[in-house]
Amino acid sequence: MSTAFLFGFHLVLTLIRAAWRTSRQRAKHRQLLRLLSNPSETRPNTLVIDHDMPVAYCVPGISQSVTVLSRGLITQLTSEEQQAVISHERSHLDQRHDLLILAFTAWNEALPWLPTSKLSLEAVRQLIEMLADDKALEKVNRQTLLKAIITVATAASDVDKVSSTNNSSNAELVGMPGGEVSSRRLQRLLTPVAPLKPLPRYLVLTCTILLLVCPTVLLVAPRLLAR
Repeated sequence: MSTAFLFGFHLVLTLIRAAWRTSRQRAKHRQLLRLLSNPSETRPNTLVIDHDMPVAYCVPGISQSVTVLSRGLITQLTSEEQQAVISHERSHLDQRHDLLILAFTAWNEALPWLPTSKLSLEAVRQLIEMLADDKALEKVNRQTLLKAIITVATAASDVDKVSSTNNSSNAELVGMPGGEVSSRRLQRLLTPVAPLKPLPRYLVLTCTILLLVCPTVLLVAPRLLAR
């Protein structure tokens, strides 16, 4: 039981530390945005930075979250493509994907030697992008979303290359996490798969619940039986 307690304490402590570090990074980023951006004249909770590359990302917050767009995105993308990008980013904020990423990031940091912790973090990152794509598809068609994704991802990849080779301040300020788009995500948009039928969906949900419950029962049961 003491081992389980120490393990749980380690996980909680790592989660708190990751949350504190993330909040500080976002606070610093918000300070930069106050200096380098202007509020959008047409969109609420949206900031515009003066950057030639088409860049878009979101900054979650406790009281107020913001979506950040570049001037290049506004000038280079059509209104439908802009809507696709904005819908994608705002779905991250509305569904609080940042909290999900935080939990799996803490798990990965707490157990860096466990291969599944890194794999699960990467899988969750891809899944939330797919969820955001689904929300964007409620506003635009697939061709528009694909073109917008590729345009922004290519620009973000260029920013990463400039940042790594020239240490460009502009590249650091846009704060993009990376420009790569997974092949699975693109394939899903190019050739959509029919959703699962009710029975397979319930089976997947049941297996997911069992994966969460069974380890807990295995840890607690020996202690209860010992009494």
